[in-house]
Amino acid sequence: MAGIYVHIPFCKKACHYCDFHFSTSLQHKNEIIESILLELEMQQNYLGDEEIRSIYFGGGTPSLLSGDEIGSIIQQIHTNFNVSDRIECTLEANPDDLSDEKLRQFAKAGVNRLSIGIQSFFDEDLQYMNRSHDAAQAEHCIALAYKNGISNFSIDLIFGYPLLSDEKWKRNIEKVIEFGVPHISCYGMTVEPKTALASMIAKQKVAAMDDSQSARQYEYLMEVLCSAGYEHYEISNFSKKGYASMHNSSYWQQQAYLGIGPSAHSYNGWSRQWNVSNNALYIKGIASGILPYESEILNRENKINEWIMVSLRTAKGLVLNTLKELLTDSERISFTAVADKFVLQGLLRQEANADLQLTQKGKLFADHIASELFIG
Repeated sequence: MAGIYVHIPFCKKACHYCDFHFSTSLQHKNEIIESILLELEMQQNYLGDEEIRSIYFGGGTPSLLSGDEIGSIIQQIHTNFNVSDRIECTLEANPDDLSDEKLRQFAKAGVNRLSIGIQSFFDEDLQYMNRSHDAAQAEHCIALAYKNGISNFSIDLIFGYPLLSDEKWKRNIEKVIEFGVPHISCYGMTVEPKTALASMIAKQKVAAMDDSQSARQYEYLMEVLCSAGYEHYEISNFSKKGYASMHNSSYWQQQAYLGIGPSAHSYNGWSRQWNVSNNALYIKGIASGILPYESEILNRENKINEWIMVSLRTAKGLVLNTLKELLTDSERISFTAVADKFVLQGLLRQEANADLQLTQKGKLFADHIASELFIG
């Protein structure tokens, strides 16, 4: 099984914390769409005969496109790839872009899952982030989804920023449960270089992030959602039974995927490649018949370390019996010593079936733990 990711590099405005590739000008929208259609044709052999089980429109803000524009891309995927009859097709959307008519257009085009960038149900928080929607639209879009028969959708929330009191964070999570949202992705706010947020903190216009606040709010998130029946199937993702994201799960299971559009990444099991993060250069490259990407071949250590990292992020954890078959004797001894140390510290636990999993406390230090377990 494989997936296709399509990057739509346009937004109405720049969120203060975002470092993804996007443009707030729609001037070259038609050229980007034409280039995406051409790249899908040029890349039709990248995944071989693999069955495509998921399509994911990310960005940027894909919901800025019309149903016909999204439909043309989906149709091109069906033309050039072996697409499953049970395809999961997700579109990232902002609340202010959604209406009854827009949702009908997307459904007609083939979209059957939404990922809605709500981030907060409080106006002052949304203004702090420079989001393009308000709190009323955040709630209304959920009602619209249900009204239009969209039962499979996810919302994003962000925690760990100065404006977000513990009481407000509690209320955000309560709304998720009250609305019966089937899937939720939650991220601690990070300060990325060259973003507006980084500049504002450097100039002391806003307060810096507080790691203890972020940890506290993440622990509360895990406690409450799990008690409400959500499965914490990946570090940042919770779902009701049967609503885990098929596309994102393929990343954590290291399945092959093809990335289309400027800045999109691809992986085929032995190499990675990534398109140029520049709309004009992307358009120019595709028009000249040259795929505008860089790539790297993954060596044995790269592949094992990536598997360690992504496996630990999931509820299933790391299958030790499989891993140890891949390691040399010295690597196995070193890995076991580090893993045992984290088990004693209460950050990892080893199940009877030999799976190594992060504990609730360990999830606060997932990246550090993974890096310490890396070989080489």
